[in-house]
Amino acid sequence: MTETSTAAATGPRSTSGTTSLAVVFASVIMVELSSGIIQGFLSPLLKGLTDTLHVTAADLNWVSIASLLASVAFTPVLSRMGDLHGHRRILRWNLAIVLTGSVLVGLSRSFEMLLVGQVLQGAIAGFFPLLVGILRHRTSESAARRGIGVMVAALTGGITLGLIASGLVAQYVDSPTAALWVPAVAVALALVITWPLLPESDHRPGGSVDWLGGVLLCVGLVAVLLGLSQGGTPGWEWTSARTLGTVAGGLLVTAVWVFVELRTDEPMIDVRMFRRRNVVVVSLVTVTFTFCMIGLIVANPVFLGTSTAEDGYGMGLNPLETGFALLPYFLSLALGALVAPAVAAGISDRLTLASGSLLMAAGYGSAVAWHSALWPFLAGTVLAGLGTGFMQHSTRTLAVEAVPRDRTSVGSGINELLINVGGSVGAAVVLAVFAARTRAGHVLPEVGAYTTSWAVCAGVSVAGALIALLYRDKNTGRAGV
Repeated sequence: MTETSTAAATGPRSTSGTTSLAVVFASVIMVELSSGIIQGFLSPLLKGLTDTLHVTAADLNWVSIASLLASVAFTPVLSRMGDLHGHRRILRWNLAIVLTGSVLVGLSRSFEMLLVGQVLQGAIAGFFPLLVGILRHRTSESAARRGIGVMVAALTGGITLGLIASGLVAQYVDSPTAALWVPAVAVALALVITWPLLPESDHRPGGSVDWLGGVLLCVGLVAVLLGLSQGGTPGWEWTSARTLGTVAGGLLVTAVWVFVELRTDEPMIDVRMFRRRNVVVVSLVTVTFTFCMIGLIVANPVFLGTSTAEDGYGMGLNPLETGFALLPYFLSLALGALVAPAVAAGISDRLTLASGSLLMAAGYGSAVAWHSALWPFLAGTVLAGLGTGFMQHSTRTLAVEAVPRDRTSVGSGINELLINVGGSVGAAVVLAVFAARTRAGHVLPEVGAYTTSWAVCAGVSVAGALIALLYRDKNTGRAGV
């Protein structure tokens, strides 16, 4: 995605003020830690929430779908406003929105209130683009690549902290909902600590927010993803007027959005970028890897917490044990993100993308073959995590390098938007599989729901690897080494 001269600027921006790079990195890490905690804290609690909130395992997929749909709405607007009005200023508002949602989650005593809180927590999708905006204005391109790796690792570290913290609270606090307060504490700390430390971007390009484009994009994508996520569920049969009308209406609005953006002087997203081969390749690869990464975000923890004695499959782990069982995946993801810059320097961006996808495919295929024992299953998650780390770093880096510095957050925001689109489709597919394989009167699905989901993700990952081979490395200018 670095085909244009606009991405060629490699020197650092001037660093106004006296804020040191170490302080900037510390602040960035703090915010990403809070983002990770929000993304990880629910996993050990999901099995217990089926009883506490009186919902099925299929219903719990709405937790990730609601957050992802909200992210689709938040990401482009927050990203563009950051480039125009200052990344730090918008980040502070962003943190406040997420804190409000986290408080609602903590207060939740019904599934509906939990979903409302998750919608506001979906604004965490704005964190990464805004932080990249601050980082890119103060470092060279090579330093920014390393910085993005550190950010992904911090995000993963936050997920790990969220897993352990909520598992500990659920295990030792005599309240089924006490652990729901974990993200509120994390975001409050991030807001208080980074408020005086984060520097403001020193470059403002001028311009305005394309509100019409933003609204059309949000309405179009949310409608499409809503129809896909609900397809096959009661009242939303695939051939029903409701499902077909929602998807078709969303596609129509999205088409209108493209038409409007092509005729707007300052579009929310410059759709002309998608004429470039590498932009399309990285976008499609982003969708494939997040389809799997987010699509299984509910399935795997529920599988680990399901008792073989009661349901005939699963590992029978309690919330704290589930948190520890998920650690190998997230630690390998962090490792993959940290080593990805060195791997890309050694074998090229193209092969790093392809290798990440193949590692994910191997991990999901391993789950299909060896899900009856804990350790083989965890070994498969390590492979998937390492590949996901490669993909997290590579796609985010290449997305940022494709745009001028004054649109850094928009470039990163496009990638975050595609992460949410891919994740929403993945979650929708898994939801449909779970709903189809859950017998009437049962809360949990048959084991075939899990094996089918893992097999689908393995296939999607292989497709991602094949697409990645079409990427043209900037040093060779061709799809091939």
